[in-house]
Amino acid sequence: MVKSEIILKLSDEFRRKIKKSQINKIINIITNRIVDEIKHNRATEIRKFGRFSRKKIKRNENARNPKTGERIRTNEKFSIAFKMSKELKKKINHSKENLN
Repeated sequence: MVKSEIILKLSDEFRRKIKKSQINKIINIITNRIVDEIKHNRATEIRKFGRFSRKKIKRNENARNPKTGERIRTNEKFSIAFKMSKELKKKINHSKENLN
């Protein structure tokens, strides 16, 4: 599912009381807030869904340019880690009868 499909489903669920443009703004605010917190090395938790955090995947290293032989310093690289909540894990691992 892509963002436009989420907006459409939310719009239908609210019986079009909230405009699609407003839903789009809300989604953008939420995602931007999560990214800003991760950028500043602060985890963001959405209860009963999961936790987003920053994970270092590559540290600073001294490297060498193979063409010129010049020494260079590489930057750290980060990724986003997501840990799902126990409730979400239960929902996705049980049959449809047990979801409600």
